[in-house]
Amino acid sequence: MNSNGIQVAVFIAITLLVALATWWRCRREHHTVDRGRDFFLAGGSLSWPFIAGSLLLTNISAEQIVGMNGAQALLVAWWEFGAAAGLLVLAHVLVPMYYRYHCTTTTELLEKRLGDPALRRTVSVLFLLGYTFILLPMVLYTGAKFMKSMFEPDLSIMAISVLFALGGLAYAAIGGLRAIAISDTYMGVILLVMGVAVTLFALDAVHWDLSGVPIERLTLIGGPGSDIPWGTLLTGMLFIHLFYWGTNMVIAQRVLAAPTVREAQKGIYAAAFFKLLTPAIVVLPGVIAFKLFGDVDDDAYGRLVSHVLPVWMSGAFAAGITGAVLSSYSAALNSAAALYTCDVHLVKINPHADPKRLGRWATIAFTVVSLAIVPMYTQSKSIIATLQQLNGLYSMPVLAAFIVAIFFNNANATAVRWAMLFGSALYAVFTFVWTPLHYIHLMFVTLVATVAFALIGSRVMGGRTVLPQPAADPA
Repeated sequence: MNSNGIQVAVFIAITLLVALATWWRCRREHHTVDRGRDFFLAGGSLSWPFIAGSLLLTNISAEQIVGMNGAQALLVAWWEFGAAAGLLVLAHVLVPMYYRYHCTTTTELLEKRLGDPALRRTVSVLFLLGYTFILLPMVLYTGAKFMKSMFEPDLSIMAISVLFALGGLAYAAIGGLRAIAISDTYMGVILLVMGVAVTLFALDAVHWDLSGVPIERLTLIGGPGSDIPWGTLLTGMLFIHLFYWGTNMVIAQRVLAAPTVREAQKGIYAAAFFKLLTPAIVVLPGVIAFKLFGDVDDDAYGRLVSHVLPVWMSGAFAAGITGAVLSSYSAALNSAAALYTCDVHLVKINPHADPKRLGRWATIAFTVVSLAIVPMYTQSKSIIATLQQLNGLYSMPVLAAFIVAIFFNNANATAVRWAMLFGSALYAVFTFVWTPLHYIHLMFVTLVATVAFALIGSRVMGGRTVLPQPAADPA
């Protein structure tokens, strides 16, 4: 068998083995009579290893592995260290509150704290737009592009995207969150082992010597002109992670699926611990690639893997990358379906609809739309940067709404909605018209201004006393 045949055989074997192991495990799980909770929250039965595994693999996809290694500098490790801080805030502040209010979606907390279903739907629609037009197609495109550049299959980017979409749809529509979390954990182990192997082989290729790499690529203290100036660690960095790990349904959905608060927290602690170690996989290889190949940007990781891995291991690595892409895609599909079903359809269209059946149809619809957008990414690199900027238009305004709802009494929901609109407009000015500071600083400015707008507006319009917290469930 030639080298390509070995790669394909190992890839298919591992991918099928994970699918079969996931199916077998799902068959053994107890299913609840609440079909919506069973489909979107795994019936509240996820144990901490599966929560940790799903959190990590949902976060790590081809986009992160390629992009962070493409920076070819240790400085970007702050994104991983910051993630650990965001996870700890999720564990100690938000998770107890989500469980106390019996939330199915993160946005439900806004309604139950401020008593305004319209605010909940507004934030849900913002998330849905971001998932449909940015996250889902970007995961497909970056995953397909990486597989195309590394393994050179006789398939187009679009064809590979379709295969990824069908695989993600199978997990999301057939098995729901339970299947996604279980497969995430199995694939996460494979990706972790393969990622460590790549780093070790790469270090061996340079004889464990990084001399010759410029000092600015080895420092953790960013200068004013760097990607992460050190001052941003004191302003917007933490809040970006609070939004992503604490309020983003794609992430928080996993911790909502635990049987108790304590079990959810154990999964979060495990994920936070591993986030402190992941720079060895998503940062260090890029620096090694600089020593071997020079400044090659986003081609760094693909070239490094092709250069250092034995043939048979590259097939296993391809399976790990496939798992990462399927995880991120299926997670976003299931979360989008949950937001649409629970926050929009059952409330405004048909409260008697079957949540599980509706969720499956929603995942199919989101799959079709996201695939239709993939060609936009293939035509121009600039549109990717533009859509990434657009992603920031709602992150800080949404986080501001959560901060006001959680930490301030007498908040007016209408004022919060107007504040979110103000925050989006302000960040749009900072992004497209006038950029006086680094964008992470500007995200912090946007957050503070949006919170202030909501509080002042609540004072002018007349605040509504926040509902008292219900009694806490047993941990």
